[in-house]
Amino acid sequence: MARGGNVRLNPHMANEKLSGKEYRKELLRLQVELCKLQEWVKQEGLKVVVVFEGRDGAGKGGTIRALTERVSPRVFRVVALPAPSDREKSQMYAQRYIPHLPAAGEIVVFDRSWYNRAGVEYVLGFCTPAQRDRFLQVVPEFERMLLESGIILLKYWLEVGNEEQARRFQARIEDPLRQWKLSKTDLPSRERWFDYSRARDAMFAATDTKHAPWFIVPSDDKKRARLNIIHHFLGQIPYKKVRREKVQLAGRSKKHAYDDRASLKGRRFVPARY
Repeated sequence: MARGGNVRLNPHMANEKLSGKEYRKELLRLQVELCKLQEWVKQEGLKVVVVFEGRDGAGKGGTIRALTERVSPRVFRVVALPAPSDREKSQMYAQRYIPHLPAAGEIVVFDRSWYNRAGVEYVLGFCTPAQRDRFLQVVPEFERMLLESGIILLKYWLEVGNEEQARRFQARIEDPLRQWKLSKTDLPSRERWFDYSRARDAMFAATDTKHAPWFIVPSDDKKRARLNIIHHFLGQIPYKKVRREKVQLAGRSKKHAYDDRASLKGRRFVPARY
């Protein structure tokens, strides 16, 4: 039985900064296991949903990239829905998420999910308190229905500290490569830190169930958070290495051969600037 295994880091360095070399080495090892897992998911027709939630700036995007960068987007499908349209606002709340649920052989990763209603929508007034309370009441049964349909559901909450969130937001303001990450909800989330905390606590109280528990990940250290999540994820789905047929690269046939490089002469090429 293949598993993620223990994270191979020196336990005495748990409070020290993880070097880039150590991080890349362990991440690559875990990503090899993710490739094995995806073959097992395809072969067995498993259906997996992974929900990533957390405060703004908690590192969800980077974690999802680390999880999915070495696997097939046909198996690992990332869903990051925009703000609902007027039509979607008139639908049953879960309706816009249901079409994105996995078919057999798929792993769907939600970069934020139906839990928007318990967090940003409630705190910023995009839904009423009654709508939030109704959501918290019904979502455990909604998730039970997912499980009964054969879906494996994993829910991760990334928890970033106050000072680290402020540092990351400041970097988004100053760094042109990160400014696209600065959303309209980021700055209000700084001002309303404790409102988000209370909303989080109410969400956990109602939806941290035995059949669909939350797993909390401290994410001030992004590298360790990513490794811990991938390691944990691998341990939640029993899998085996799928035997692959040996592949031999065939030689190029010379039948109908011609100078196919010369035939490109006179065509438009991208200028070789580098």
